[in-house]
Amino acid sequence: MEFFRIKKDIPFMRHALMFNVISLITFLLAVFFLFSRGLHLSVEFTGGTLIEVNYAQTANLEQIRQGLDKSGYTDIAVQNFGSSHDVMIRLPLKSELNSTKIGEAVMAALNTEAPGATLRRVEFVGPQVGKELAENGSLALLLVVVGIVIYLALRFEWRFAVSAIIANLHDVVIILGFFAFFQWEFSLSVLAAVLAVLGYSVNESVVVFDRVRETFKKMRGLSTPQVLDHAITSTISRTIITHGCTQLMVLSMLLFGGATLYYFALALTIGICFGIYSSVLVASPLVMWLGVSREHFIKAKKQIAGANEDGAVV
Repeated sequence: MEFFRIKKDIPFMRHALMFNVISLITFLLAVFFLFSRGLHLSVEFTGGTLIEVNYAQTANLEQIRQGLDKSGYTDIAVQNFGSSHDVMIRLPLKSELNSTKIGEAVMAALNTEAPGATLRRVEFVGPQVGKELAENGSLALLLVVVGIVIYLALRFEWRFAVSAIIANLHDVVIILGFFAFFQWEFSLSVLAAVLAVLGYSVNESVVVFDRVRETFKKMRGLSTPQVLDHAITSTISRTIITHGCTQLMVLSMLLFGGATLYYFALALTIGICFGIYSSVLVASPLVMWLGVSREHFIKAKKQIAGANEDGAVV
């Protein structure tokens, strides 16, 4: 399905150096902010107090958040679990208060701003749990990267695998850089969004690379930059349809999904925007500079022993 078709190839590779310089600058800025400011980790990673309350009616999560905000609680996580009547509240560590006093203070705030809550349990979640989550998340990211490299190397060629993973890790680092610069809360849902963006960007790279391989096989006489330009131009309509539809769904979560989905949708929004850029204008120039050519996709003809040049058997 195509909304439009561009008859003349757009010379993207003519500006390949400029695109990669822009990518390098944004990547270095993201790394700088990650090291200088660090990520603002959520309670799931740092540890804190877990409070479970129950309402006789459907709980108003927004009212609960506003009530806790007015009482001076920051970096809180409020969500339903089990049913719409049960609410789980996560609070960051406060060394000056024990779990009992925190539970009493929270219930006092809820009785004022969101009455009707019944306290079910209060427990302390140590930072050791957060450490395990961080380690498991890093391991998941590493396994995804290794799997992508192996898949692309087998399906296409090692140059495509290297280019794609560099471009897609560029997206991941930039998302983390945004969260470090603005000190947005980095939670498990944001980590899930980062992994989703990694797979999403790879999908776009595979589509372009598949058209590159097809063009190399079908159209002789084109240089590598011309082949890449043709592949990118011929997939622009598909890119706009796919990313446009995805972004509409993500924007709906960003605008109407509430506080629970806000940072998840925000990470996806950043990832989709930079994913288009990196898959098309970062991965393709890297493939070109790594020296991909038509010979990598055309198998050499085998000479049969005992046959002359005309193919006749002697």
